[in-house]
Amino acid sequence: MVPQYGIKCAVNLITTHFGDHVAKVCECLLRKGPLTLQATVRFTELTSSQVKNCLLVLIQHNCVQAFVLEQSVEHGDAAKTNTQYIALFDNIIHRWRFTKFLTIVSQNLDKQLIENKKETNFKSGKSKANSKSINQRLTLKQMSDRAKSVQNEGDDVILDAVQEAFIKLLNAHFIERCPASEPVLTNPTKQEVSARKRAAKSAKIFEEQETLEQRVMEAAAPSEALRFLLVAQAEPAADGGKDETNSSIVTPGEKRKYDSLESETEYGAADEQVVLWRANFEEFIRRLRHKACVENVKTRLDDGAVTVLKAMLEATRSTEKKVKTDNSVPLSLNSIYEEVIKSEEGRNITFDRVRAALIQLSCPPLVKAANESYSIDFKKIIELAQNEEVESIVLKRYGRDAYRMFRLLSNSGHLLETDKIADATFVEKKETPKILYKLWKDDYLQMEKLQVTGAKRLSQFLLWKVNKNILREHVLDEMFHAALNLVQRVAFELEQEKEMLNIPRDKLLIRQRKVRLLLESAHMKLDDAIMLFHDF
Repeated sequence: MVPQYGIKCAVNLITTHFGDHVAKVCECLLRKGPLTLQATVRFTELTSSQVKNCLLVLIQHNCVQAFVLEQSVEHGDAAKTNTQYIALFDNIIHRWRFTKFLTIVSQNLDKQLIENKKETNFKSGKSKANSKSINQRLTLKQMSDRAKSVQNEGDDVILDAVQEAFIKLLNAHFIERCPASEPVLTNPTKQEVSARKRAAKSAKIFEEQETLEQRVMEAAAPSEALRFLLVAQAEPAADGGKDETNSSIVTPGEKRKYDSLESETEYGAADEQVVLWRANFEEFIRRLRHKACVENVKTRLDDGAVTVLKAMLEATRSTEKKVKTDNSVPLSLNSIYEEVIKSEEGRNITFDRVRAALIQLSCPPLVKAANESYSIDFKKIIELAQNEEVESIVLKRYGRDAYRMFRLLSNSGHLLETDKIADATFVEKKETPKILYKLWKDDYLQMEKLQVTGAKRLSQFLLWKVNKNILREHVLDEMFHAALNLVQRVAFELEQEKEMLNIPRDKLLIRQRKVRLLLESAHMKLDDAIMLFHDF
């Protein structure tokens, strides 16, 4: 479920990049869920043409996915279908993170590739001109045309550079084929729903219910065989025929035509066979998740343990099927050591040191050991990082006594009585209820009243506990609220600068730079925390 301030942040972001009408359509879809074109027109009170154009802009920038919902009919009648549109909240929020994504590319690929990428598909969005190109769906030809429009070199040189950059991006999984424009989704029949419930109950399986957005994106996603596949078609032969030799590897410097393996329609206006490409957010978020895991372990253990963890992450990255995976695939000790010595910092580490590092990582269980194999416990590392983030908020907002109480309840995992909390945390018993009540009032604790009937009178006790699932949702909403305040503060500062006509220009520029640096730095750190609770 998307937090309310998360929706406000997303709408503010769309308003800044695309204007009020597009934002109005986006907010309608975020708040009401999937809607048809007609329903969207009715709720937004815009014209049909305006809504259609807004939807096309949102689809082009991967913020909305269209799908066909086919209603199952059980008595032989024809199935009813209608096209609906669903807002992709995660993709909208990713628009904040293009600077981070560019940093990842710069750390893995060369500077020339960064320049090509900036001119094609990964604009940072710091200006109005750049924001128009954020997160677009582009063909390889469109990338080449954009590069030609901003460079003065020859066409062949530009085409070679774009092809080389494109292949590197594809091999690194930084880009992928766009999902299908309108996947067909069929609602299960009543019998199918009942059968699934019975199977889950009999097997005692309690899994999170798959959301409609997840079902739509799974139906739209290209198969793994096609997702990162680039097929090249050879030039026409001298006799006018075609060379039948096809290859999935394109060599820069050779002029090629590209087969279109799927039908996509840009802006829904043209009916041509093209292959559209976009940023692969999943790969970027996975790498940021790995980075967060390393940073968290770095605060607990020594450099040797961190080097071993990095090696395990590198060795298992390609086998991860989804971002929010709980555990990595298991690796043998020999496999881990072979990966460790590939890095510069790992070449001085001995085999026994790797074994000792794995023992360190196993307590607390950041790495699980079983049958002489080791796997990374992502879920545990992320949970520890989340706990530390919440505890730091409590410490800064409510003080050290509240921090000790909250930490006690968080670690205990069950209800504790007020006096026991006071005794365990060495806080005065008169102050303890006040602090606990303040935490409860702000939704950081849950309270339960227990009445006990004695021989002469009825006694009432207050019991307290931390519900981590509910608390994480609450903290995430607070973080989105803070992010929205930061964005609005930036807008306010920019408006104030326009009114400062009496300040010398050089002093005004220095002030602008300091304010923007401070606010953008705060926003980047806050977004790291948001990813910890929402994306990881």
